[in-house]
Amino acid sequence: MDLSFLMDYVNLVTLGICLCVGFALKYAKLFEWLGNQYIPLAMLILGTVINIMINWPEAGSQVILGGMISGLASTGFYEMLRNMLRKDEKEGEEAP
Repeated sequence: MDLSFLMDYVNLVTLGICLCVGFALKYAKLFEWLGNQYIPLAMLILGTVINIMINWPEAGSQVILGGMISGLASTGFYEMLRNMLRKDEKEGEEAP
């Protein structure tokens, strides 16, 4: 099943904002009350709100879907970066 058509809905500005806010939610002591399991939901909501604000007069179903996908994609992008950095750290620790 090819899901590449979803990339047409990703807004990079929304994704970047959600990535930064999600990182802050995860590591800031102020937001410890919000469990990590709720960060994707928060990014879905934030991405939707941001995308509606960016496209305000023409906010339709595609704009809402784009915000939702961008918000969720930010959590996936964070996980991908985290795994890549951990992999690089482990490779650097191995003795020849």
